[in-house]
Amino acid sequence: MASHATISVYIIETALIFFILLKIIQARQGKELYIRRISGLNAIDEAVGRCTEMGKPLLYCFGMTGFGITGLQSLAIMSHVTKRSAVYGSRIICAYSDSLLLAAGDEVTREAYEESGVPELYDPENSKYLSDNQFAYTSAVVGLTHREKPASVIYMGFFAGEALILTENGQQQGAIQIAGTPETIQVPFFLASCDYTIIGDEYYAAAAYLSREPTMLGSLAGQDLGKATLILYILAGTLVFTLTALGIDNSFLEFCTRILFYYNGD
Repeated sequence: MASHATISVYIIETALIFFILLKIIQARQGKELYIRRISGLNAIDEAVGRCTEMGKPLLYCFGMTGFGITGLQSLAIMSHVTKRSAVYGSRIICAYSDSLLLAAGDEVTREAYEESGVPELYDPENSKYLSDNQFAYTSAVVGLTHREKPASVIYMGFFAGEALILTENGQQQGAIQIAGTPETIQVPFFLASCDYTIIGDEYYAAAAYLSREPTMLGSLAGQDLGKATLILYILAGTLVFTLTALGIDNSFLEFCTRILFYYNGD
């Protein structure tokens, strides 16, 4: 059976694993790891503070997010937002389209208030299941936005054609809006209508960035080093291939070409 992995693939995979484990160990030992500033996440305190100043709630919108990686990531962000809201004594309303995510999110909200020392602020009525139908959910969120008039709205999760409808209504209320989604086709609409937008890998890095948990931080920093290694590998491969194509005869170049491009096996 033919193998489709080159030696270089094994080298890169080994390097990635090494970097991740190294950074996790360093983080657990208390070393301060540099994580690039993410403006959208830094603005969460501003959004929560604005709600407190104006005496209005914060609306956290999950979109059409189900109970999966995207949903769990959004729950991690929501937990942080709830804790900050508890500190300032402001109200947070969560709008769900998935019943399983609602059950998990309600528990996350309760624990966040308990950890903040204000369990009495927990109100299950603020965790709202609206609909699992895309535009029924959209209409419900629009109605909720106009009734509650939130000072800030956070959109985190999976969004599709409803994205711009939701953010336009939030903008009409004069709310600070922060959005993030792994659905890249919706990012331009969020950029046009929101104050802060979390783009690409920033969404998946959010939990580590907000929680500062050593294992998460180490994993994130290790992946960044792995990406840098991959970029250097691509540049080196391009250089070697170009020199080889130009007809430069060199045994070292030939060896590098075999390592970089040839398959193992037949």
